Amino acid sequence: MHILLTGGTGLIGQALCRYWTNQGHKLWVLSRRPNQVASLCGANVIGIADLGAIEEQSLDAVINLAGAPIADRPWTKARRTLLWDSRVRYTEQLVQGLAQRRHKPKVLISGSAVGWYGDGGERLLAEDQPAGTDFASQLCVAWEDAASEASIHDIRVALVRTGLVLAPKGGFLARLLPLFRLGLGGPLGTGQQWMPWIHLQDQVALIDFILHHPEMAGPYNACAPHPVRNKDFCKTLGQVLHRPAVLSAPAWALRLGLGDLSELLLGGQHAVPARTQAAGFRFHFTDLEPALCDLLQSH
Repeated sequence: MHILLTGGTGLIGQALCRYWTNQGHKLWVLSRRPNQVASLCGANVIGIADLGAIEEQSLDAVINLAGAPIADRPWTKARRTLLWDSRVRYTEQLVQGLAQRRHKPKVLISGSAVGWYGDGGERLLAEDQPAGTDFASQLCVAWEDAASEASIHDIRVALVRTGLVLAPKGGFLARLLPLFRLGLGGPLGTGQQWMPWIHLQDQVALIDFILHHPEMAGPYNACAPHPVRNKDFCKTLGQVLHRPAVLSAPAWALRLGLGDLSELLLGGQHAVPARTQAAGFRFHFTDLEPALCDLLQSH
């Protein structure tokens, strides 16, 4: 297949490039720094700065993962604008560019997040549940709406609502490990909030599964079937590392230091992959402890 990725130099994008290169697919990564693509994504992956570079090249699929990191820093006005532009505006421009192509792709698989549901409390959140109302929810809704416009041009659109991606290097887990290895980790706030998670291997496998199943369209939760509460995540991570994990971060301190961003950490989603599993996808890692053991003991 001929596949174009945006956000291809990120955690998921690099893993997809490695996987699909080994499968023999031809890959392009749309990037602001195309000269760095080969070193990050593989020697056979071609970096391009705009769609015009492959105007006459047929594409089977586009994977849209572009977006500035959402939890790296407080949500100032400028940061909110960057988050919005890097997801919503970028996706709008991408879809406009695809619509103008003589050779349109068959499918657009576009990123989203379980933040679409907002802080769901104890509600079980399958893909048919309504969106939340906070900033993260509004961002995801607009992001998905922008991608869905591609369906007007006879492009199949699938939306991947990703949970916390666990990887051996980089991502959410890499930020936690230094503290937890020192025995300084622990729950955020009460620790009761749900944490939908997914092993990077399953994230890659799900996107590949959607690519090869033309009947799949619309939203799919990319999170393991057994989400855990924050306190249980911390306890399990501590056990795998053979370290205590009891030093909680008070909610008031997080709110004071992070502002609105704190709600992303103190809230949660009891999300389940109902449509994902109904489509026939099978997770390799369904429970947290084996997933963490695989990531931390074999890498």
